[in-house]
Amino acid sequence: MRQIVLDTETTGLEPAEGHRIIEIGCYELQNRRPSGRTFHHYLNPDREVDAGAVEVHGITNQFLADKARFHELAQGFVDFIRDAELIIHNAPFDVGFINHELSMLGEAWGRVEDYARITDTLAMARDMHPGQRNSLDALCRRYDVDNAQRELHGALLDAQILADVYLAMTGGQTALSLGADQADGGGPVTRGIRRLPADRPRLRVVRADESERKRHADWVARLDENAGGPCLWHRLTEVESE
Repeated sequence: MRQIVLDTETTGLEPAEGHRIIEIGCYELQNRRPSGRTFHHYLNPDREVDAGAVEVHGITNQFLADKARFHELAQGFVDFIRDAELIIHNAPFDVGFINHELSMLGEAWGRVEDYARITDTLAMARDMHPGQRNSLDALCRRYDVDNAQRELHGALLDAQILADVYLAMTGGQTALSLGADQADGGGPVTRGIRRLPADRPRLRVVRADESERKRHADWVARLDENAGGPCLWHRLTEVESE
């Protein structure tokens, strides 16, 4: 299973108003583990970055002046995301900007949806935590993901943080707090996601021997006798064998 966690930074909020992508960051997961592969570039948008956008991500016009244009990196980008599942927080925003960039290259480039499947973690979070704040920072607090380095938005850093949040959101609960409501809206909190090393030894499977199976059968027979009929265990065994 190949997943690409993706984020972008832009000159402003609306591609329809001529705003462009200035940073794109992709962070690859293979079978839910970081592969070490990334796709990360800053882009010269050939226009000014809005002052309000600079306050969010800190990327200035001067910094972008010598960077490549999107058309120079487009083939590498679509090759990187091809046939993967894209994990994006507020996917309509990022996908809208990327599709705008692709449209400027010509119809033959198609759309993001032609290359990869898309999962929106903001929509997931709203389903899982209705009525609560579901920004990336709020999810970091809820799932105990360290985002101390996130003083400003940055595409690759945000993609790496989102990867941890996504794995926590979809990996099951490891601990459940039933205490007071949290500052971001309250409710149970999942904490303590611990990554297992990729080179961990395979777990040994210990199966019951013949004497243990016989003792179990005797125990189930006593349950039947005490219950006055077949106990639920028989039905569970039948389902497993179907």
